[in-house]
Amino acid sequence: MFVIFVTTLIYVFSRASGYDISFVAMALIISGAMSFASYYYSDQMILGMSKAKQIQKKDNPRLFRMVENLCIGAGILIPKIYIIQDSAINAFATGRDPKHAVVCATTGALERLNDTELEGVLAHELSHVQNFDIRLMSIVSILVGVVALLADIFLRSMWYRDRDNDRNSNTGGIILIIGIILAILSPIIATLIQLSISRKREFLADASGALLTRYPEGLASALEKIAKDKEPLEVANNATAHLYIANPFKNIKGHMFSGLFNTHPPIAERIKILRSM
Repeated sequence: MFVIFVTTLIYVFSRASGYDISFVAMALIISGAMSFASYYYSDQMILGMSKAKQIQKKDNPRLFRMVENLCIGAGILIPKIYIIQDSAINAFATGRDPKHAVVCATTGALERLNDTELEGVLAHELSHVQNFDIRLMSIVSILVGVVALLADIFLRSMWYRDRDNDRNSNTGGIILIIGIILAILSPIIATLIQLSISRKREFLADASGALLTRYPEGLASALEKIAKDKEPLEVANNATAHLYIANPFKNIKGHMFSGLFNTHPPIAERIKILRSM
């Protein structure tokens, strides 16, 4: 659906800009290439943006043992393990499938969560792996960025286009208006799709994580600490925020859209559901 959405945008934007209809073929090539790249390389892009560093067992035996034990219980392969040097409490998982998965935690989570809380957080992230949420959300995050980029390119091109093209055709004028409307609305629509998917998958990962540990209170307690932690995660951005176990922006000024378009369900609601299990 995203490929069709991106192709439609390129078609409308190219027509509205006065280019030949052959750009539809280019639209298919570009959207296909973006889908291919997001499928195979989105995890590396996300890890790079997050400044995450891979570690080995000797670097943090406690973290490795927890991940190994949970993977044995879940019956999945042990993913690569990364750490972000940041005192904020957070974690995320990424990768296109369980064979190419990555679990990442901040140093703040490792230092400030006890064993049962950290286990609950890791079980949540491994549930994303088991449920294939990592592939879904990684692809979505890249494609949402593509939509925003296309809209930005089109709006900027309006400054340089030949306005005489549209004066000779009512159809051209209508397409131009449609193009401008789509350029304004498409990033919002794409973001709303992304956030709706993200919120639903967070509830599922909470439930799956609690089933894996058989101790919902561990994750509930961790979420309480995360809610009380007012420190934002410095490496997070709007493209990767939905991947984390909780909103990494912490209602800090400069991230107003994190409040308008929430990437996660309310923590209080998540805690309430976990403690009712």
